[in-house]
Amino acid sequence: MLSKTIEEIESRLADAHIPADHKTDLLRLLETLKGEISDLAETHQEHAQSITGFASVSTHEAIRSEKNPDLLKYAISGMSESVAEFEKSHPRLVEIVNSIATTLSNLGI
Repeated sequence: MLSKTIEEIESRLADAHIPADHKTDLLRLLETLKGEISDLAETHQEHAQSITGFASVSTHEAIRSEKNPDLLKYAISGMSESVAEFEKSHPRLVEIVNSIATTLSNLGI
């Protein structure tokens, strides 16, 4: 289920009208996120679902044609907060999610 959600995000990004460099970066980050989420899901299934859910919502808000900066900010904040407690145990996951958040935030400008 988690991989399917990430694949859906990748599909939306592939079809999105966003700068090619951002698209490439996001697709690369999502591929890495897929592996990190799989590892996390083995011990923290609900947290892994929250992270992928926020990633989906954040992506939706960043690439939609009529952007709402407040919703994008809220979605990205939720995604970042969803990994905060894993800073010590899963630092790579936190790094990837923060990179995704920054890239999506830049799309919302």
